[in-house]
Amino acid sequence: MTLLRRPPVWAALLLAAGLFTVAVLGLGLARAAFFAPPETSAAADRIVVAETPGPVEAGVCGTVPVKAARELRGMWLTTVYNIDWPSKPGLPEAKVKSEYLKWLDLAVAQRHNAIFVHVRPSGDAFWKSDYAPWSNWLTGKFDDTDPGWDPMQFMVDEAHARNLEFHAWFNPYRGTQPAPSGTGTDLTKLVKNHPLLVHPEWRIAYPTGKAGRLYFDPGVPEARKFVEDAMLEAVEKYDVDGVHFDDFFYPYPEEGEDFPDDASFKKYGKGKSRADWRRENVNTLVREMQQRIAELKPWVKYGISPFGIWRNGGEGSDTAGLESYSAIYADTRKWVREGWLDYIVPQLYWTIGFGKADYAKTLPWWTETVKGTGVQLWIGMADYRVGEKGDWSDPGQLDRQMVLNDKFGVQGQVHFSAKQLRQDRLGSVTRYVAKHYAAPALPPRMARLPATPPAAPQITGAQRAASGAVTLTTAAPGGGASWALYRSGDGAAALVATGRAGTPVVDPSAPAGPATYCLSGLDRSGNEGSLSSPFTSAG
Repeated sequence: MTLLRRPPVWAALLLAAGLFTVAVLGLGLARAAFFAPPETSAAADRIVVAETPGPVEAGVCGTVPVKAARELRGMWLTTVYNIDWPSKPGLPEAKVKSEYLKWLDLAVAQRHNAIFVHVRPSGDAFWKSDYAPWSNWLTGKFDDTDPGWDPMQFMVDEAHARNLEFHAWFNPYRGTQPAPSGTGTDLTKLVKNHPLLVHPEWRIAYPTGKAGRLYFDPGVPEARKFVEDAMLEAVEKYDVDGVHFDDFFYPYPEEGEDFPDDASFKKYGKGKSRADWRRENVNTLVREMQQRIAELKPWVKYGISPFGIWRNGGEGSDTAGLESYSAIYADTRKWVREGWLDYIVPQLYWTIGFGKADYAKTLPWWTETVKGTGVQLWIGMADYRVGEKGDWSDPGQLDRQMVLNDKFGVQGQVHFSAKQLRQDRLGSVTRYVAKHYAAPALPPRMARLPATPPAAPQITGAQRAASGAVTLTTAAPGGGASWALYRSGDGAAALVATGRAGTPVVDPSAPAGPATYCLSGLDRSGNEGSLSSPFTSAG
């Protein structure tokens, strides 16, 4: 995200183009049981037991086809500056947990299937790390105070309990945040074993003055390896579903200052221009992370959310704004063409018809860029801009953008940020949720990742609660990471609920009378196995 950037020269460039944004932007594969038995209830009025049929062809429930949306739906939960969560630093464990669960409740209510949580915003960590101090946005302190519990384990477990993918969001090269909220460039405020104190040759302060922060120098191979190790530590320790970066690689340019990497350029430049050398440094990080994630946990998804413009004109988009290629040395198109990513989420934070960067023109450029690469295209949606003057004062702007996303075959959306989804400015969120997220969705299949579609499960009974919800019992489960429940009606069987393996199979909106269901399992890559034979519950 373009998170709480102060407006130096690059901001003037964006303002000139009308682009300046004010956003602050265990394996789990082997399961002892695929479906948990339902909770019994005195309010249940009947239990129906089925015969023992065999599996049927995937995609058909009895004689009718199944239908389900296939798209990633997520939101960014931002921790830096406590933008979204925790609401302020230093809160008690119970309060931090309670707030997080409310964000998950919001995601479920809006029928999302993923959450992107800021776990390394600035060289810190929301887990006990051998590479980074505890985040002050959590603890309220800069002394690496251990909070006494494991936030990452809690976050991942609770997301999975609700069948939300957990994407761990990292900023690779940022080492600190500006003072006074962060330590800035004041070395005396860093913990004594901070890697940028231990290795001053990795350290760059930029920009100068009070607004400065410390960076790991992307041009130093040892520094790059260290930040990779720091991020992969979380992948190794926790059952995350994705590794996610936003657009912070080399910093956005500041007026009158260049990033002071003379020493590393002299040592490692090898005759390249500085711009080409910087791009290659970022390319190397992107490529190596893809390789190392695949070696460590090949089912973990890897993606980046870059600034929405690669280059202007020519082979680039029909735009006239800041270029990530030349301003922050992010060759985003190359990452896609080389297949170094599983997904890409360009931040298209402009309106349809905006002259310098028209959403209706940037979107087709990105869809053409990913075509044939196997890299999925999700779009970063600018919920935070709703309510601004001009076109953003129209509550239907995001709705219309999502209509275009569907038209061009986009496979998902991620919304910035969680706070705006809760605020629902001008009713814009309510509007697009009702139109685009009215029913649950399965995550898009990711063919680049390992495929282990599970065998067909079997539905053996149904139990209705006083609320009207129907809980299904199962036998001979087929394994997998999650389940999908379909209910027949109007010539097709529509997806009505999903859940993580081991959770009760429930239709929360079951009709009053009899209903016919089919059930399937999915693997970690979104591959769906064969459906069960149809089961009809009593009324």
